[in-house]
Amino acid sequence: MWCSRTALGRLQKIAPCTVSGFHRAMSMLPKVYVTRKVPPDGLDILRKSGQVQFEMWDSDDPVPRVELLKKVKGCDGILCVLTEKIDAQLLDAAGPNLKVLSTMSVGFDHLSLDELKKRGIRVGYTPDVLTDAVAELTVALLLATSRRLIEATHEAKTGGWGTWRTLWLCGHELANSTVGILGLGRIGVAIAERLKPFKVKKFIYTDVEPRPELAKMIEAEYVSLDELAKQSDFLAICCALTPETHGICNWNLFSKMKKNAIFINTSRGGVVNQEDLYEALSTGLIAGAGLDVTTPEPLPTHHPLFTLKNCVILPHIASASYTTRNAMSALAANNLLAGLRGEPMPKELKL
Repeated sequence: MWCSRTALGRLQKIAPCTVSGFHRAMSMLPKVYVTRKVPPDGLDILRKSGQVQFEMWDSDDPVPRVELLKKVKGCDGILCVLTEKIDAQLLDAAGPNLKVLSTMSVGFDHLSLDELKKRGIRVGYTPDVLTDAVAELTVALLLATSRRLIEATHEAKTGGWGTWRTLWLCGHELANSTVGILGLGRIGVAIAERLKPFKVKKFIYTDVEPRPELAKMIEAEYVSLDELAKQSDFLAICCALTPETHGICNWNLFSKMKKNAIFINTSRGGVVNQEDLYEALSTGLIAGAGLDVTTPEPLPTHHPLFTLKNCVILPHIASASYTTRNAMSALAANNLLAGLRGEPMPKELKL
């Protein structure tokens, strides 16, 4: 339902003679489609702006592709989430009116950037606001994996908790360890800042190039990918998914890691070769893995990784705090409105 309906109902009660004028005014506003039921802060911004008429897929589940292609027709703007594939087919369906695409995500691998650039469509996204939530979740996942918390909970619930045993459910400590970061950006720095009080001995990282300003904040040393694998007791994957990073965490990486190493991925599932990870975990090549992202999502329940006790899998919840999701929604809405006004977006992806 287009958001003007509520205002129209109120107007009919107050001043019936002005309804036709209201219709004309509303029809002149930019038309926006919101592809998911997004958190309330963003919706409030759109509603109260008086700058757009918008329709929303009012569900927590993804809009069916056929419905999406139908609803975007003639839209001036789209506010989407990371499950919607914004490709040539969708852009063709939207037509020439589409000027702004705002995604409620920091990642943009679901967007066909070449197609958007070719058509002159501006793109907004939501970095920075989710840094704290993702860093917190990464640390939680690292600890749950390294200290075997999911296994321990299962044993306590199912009668496995018997007499005290010297090495039962022993895990690996952060104290005096080396923590490696693949892809040092805002989130990588935030993770390291949270891990430092655990008495980590050393932080190392690799990236497409050294990042001295960020590295200085956490006293991290730049190393090659091979050295990152060889030295890390804990390896956190924080890189974006690009053609260069697709499948970068593969057998070649795992085979160089320590047997006691813990592998953590909260970036994108596509950076990991999951078949190689399964082999590394099931053969004891590395000690454990914690994944918040997989390929595909959701990961089928029969996937071999779910059979492993030393693999903790979460359903992509790194940014899932009320504060962060509302902030993402608000930023996505403000990006959209600024773009439609022809003004600089608070956070625009430069194509």
